[in-house]
Amino acid sequence: MSDSPKPENDGSSSSTPPGDDLPDFDLDFEIPDDLSSLTGSGEPEFAALITQIAGAEPLAAASSLAQLDLDAVPTSVGAVGVLKDLAGDAPEQAAAAISQLVRGVPLVLITRTGEQMTAVRFADGVRGDELAPGLVLGGAPENVVDLLTGATSVADLDGVVGSTSISKFKAVRMLTSAARKARKGMGKGEPDQSSRDGA
Repeated sequence: MSDSPKPENDGSSSSTPPGDDLPDFDLDFEIPDDLSSLTGSGEPEFAALITQIAGAEPLAAASSLAQLDLDAVPTSVGAVGVLKDLAGDAPEQAAAAISQLVRGVPLVLITRTGEQMTAVRFADGVRGDELAPGLVLGGAPENVVDLLTGATSVADLDGVVGSTSISKFKAVRMLTSAARKARKGMGKGEPDQSSRDGA
């Protein structure tokens, strides 16, 4: 008869509903409470200070006095300091320290994490506004852009001076000499300017 009871499911494939014939997987693992490791530590892969300091040695000397470990790279727009300590707020502390030593001359801290880049201005030891990275890169020479974007490494560049290669005593002598020359240069320029104005 057509109304005869259907046989019970014996587990055979013929009676398994479509889509339920997948094998059983052994999912024996624990879901951690803290999933922050899946999104990365947030530590930048690269950090550098774009300064107006003329020459790699003066920047390395200032960094030596500030007990910072960086590689100073000479460029046509000022020395760039590539930081080695990227943990925590170390890059911002370094930017504050250098801008405090070289008062009146602002610098820009560039950090890169993956494809994301940030730029922050520092002046006189104080953190300033965040800048658009595109504007910073747009006005930089090609070799600086290559360095900041990772197309070039410090090892590929010439004239690099490590801050750890300069003793504190030598750093003091270098910076004192540079300051003295700057003052003499300003002194020489003033009479010439006044004489031209009075002519």
